[in-house]
Amino acid sequence: MQSVNQYFLNIYIAIKSVLIGMSITFRHLFTKSVTVQYPRERLPIPGTSRNLLLNKIEDCIGCDQCVRVCPVNCITMDTIKVFPEDDLGLASDGSKKRLWLPRFDIDMAKCCYCGLCTYPCPTECLIMTDEYEYATYERNDLVFKFTDLDPIQIAELKEKDHIRSMEKEKKKLETAKQAAAKPGKNGGKSGEGT
Repeated sequence: MQSVNQYFLNIYIAIKSVLIGMSITFRHLFTKSVTVQYPRERLPIPGTSRNLLLNKIEDCIGCDQCVRVCPVNCITMDTIKVFPEDDLGLASDGSKKRLWLPRFDIDMAKCCYCGLCTYPCPTECLIMTDEYEYATYERNDLVFKFTDLDPIQIAELKEKDHIRSMEKEKKKLETAKQAAAKPGKNGGKSGEGT
């Protein structure tokens, strides 16, 4: 008799718990939805949000301050000094551009979204946008490349810069040879004591 009573008690408890759960579900069935249908609807983003970094490369002067301040080294920059015959023009703030930028990459997979790189930029060309949809399947697709030079121009600039550095080294060696060939104050008798 005891087991039959326990059996019916268990059935009663099960039905009661199902009805409690269904009553909660039924109450929420007629309330207003709080979810947003994401691809079609979007919540407004605060103005102080930090998301995707963007470099307006036409204003970048290659000062390297953003690279030095980045705590996770997600910004990579290569520069080449302007040749005397080149005129790169001015940035939007009036600063003269003195460096070619064959490479300016931002690895958003490393970025910690601190925004420290945007503050020291003198031309304010590096900004954090409100864009947050840039998920990819490949990690390499999170490396954003900002440059206004094509690969042929980059190769030509690197070759010219290599030639310029070789000429500087050659001049240094010639100057060192000339300095070594000059006689000392003692008429060429250096190291002799009296």
